[in-house]
Amino acid sequence: MAATKGIKKIVLAYSGGLDTSAIIPWLKENYGDCEVVAFVADIGQERADLEGIEQKALRTGASECHVVDLREEFIKDYVYPVLKSGALYEGSYLLGTSMARPLIAKAQVELALKVGADALCHGATGKGNDQVRFETTYTALAPQLKVVAPWREWDLRSREALLDYLKERNIPTTASLEKIYSRDENAWHISTEGGVLESPWNAANKDCWAWTVAPEDAPDEAELVTVKVEKGAVVAVNGVELTPFQCLEALNVLGVKHGVGRIDIVENRLVGIKSRGCYETPGGTIMMAALRGVEQLVLDRDSFKWREQLGHEMSYVVYDGRWFAPLRESIQAAADALAEDVNGEVVVKLYKGTATAIQKSSPNSMYSEEFATFGEDEVYDHSHAGGFIRLFSLSSRIRALNAKK
Repeated sequence: MAATKGIKKIVLAYSGGLDTSAIIPWLKENYGDCEVVAFVADIGQERADLEGIEQKALRTGASECHVVDLREEFIKDYVYPVLKSGALYEGSYLLGTSMARPLIAKAQVELALKVGADALCHGATGKGNDQVRFETTYTALAPQLKVVAPWREWDLRSREALLDYLKERNIPTTASLEKIYSRDENAWHISTEGGVLESPWNAANKDCWAWTVAPEDAPDEAELVTVKVEKGAVVAVNGVELTPFQCLEALNVLGVKHGVGRIDIVENRLVGIKSRGCYETPGGTIMMAALRGVEQLVLDRDSFKWREQLGHEMSYVVYDGRWFAPLRESIQAAADALAEDVNGEVVVKLYKGTATAIQKSSPNSMYSEEFATFGEDEVYDHSHAGGFIRLFSLSSRIRALNAKK
């Protein structure tokens, strides 16, 4: 391992799960007994996952463990900007994992520079997208630091092998062979992969959903929630002004209750593999409905079309881990400009898995009842449309005349 030369201290993105629990002793054994500093990002995952995590890292061989609260930063500086663009990867995925990874990697780099580390390490596999997202961020922010990716180096290829590895070293773990699903959780979403989902012919069962009530079991009575939007960002829920993270928390509670935000998709990973996952984004789905509702009032036809194009491009940029690239920044600048007038209130109806914007208002609304009415009006001369249509269809007229010649 030529890469081991000169590495004295490594900062590991640590979750406390099976993989990263095995990585700490593996690093010490294979990288010259280097010092391993565990970095834990609190991005809103289950509180139980963070209980005792520092002691666990130290027992496994880490010299230090730093738990950093990134919840507000995650929603305010990563989720909200992407929401402004309207990004949906392949038409449905709200990018929960994709948005979290660059923030985690950035905070990991900051810790590495602070403690004088010379290398960074992550537990992403060689099959997935996360390895790209982590390492692209590392390169953008601290190219001088070496990168260690155990899944591309070690010969531990299964859950059984990892459990045996820890058992041989008397390292306790709560992981077991019974865990058949792979899950990623943060404040924005939870994803579920593996198990029965590995065959696309298998319907997802109740074990594939971790947060939300099944839509058929949701309340029979709809619930209305009022969402206030300023410059393309959600700032209040039901009349109460909250921080971005608090807005999401409040909407998550409602979305979970009504089975909102479930998708079951087969997506194209960046590395070329198709994968299937069940994603739950309850509060985010409500936010998306509210923001798009205000946009419908405010953005003219060409602006809306441009925003849709921005969202399409942004979805690939974020999914591919290019958060700190000039391309993402330029798309964001355009989305921010369009969102300047996206202010208003929306009432969203939650009912059995759906979130529907049913009432919309904005001080910047371009909707005019006087012009739109099907009744009699005094502001629109119908005869003007004839000239417009004649000019709009002029190329078709010329083509038809040429064809007759």
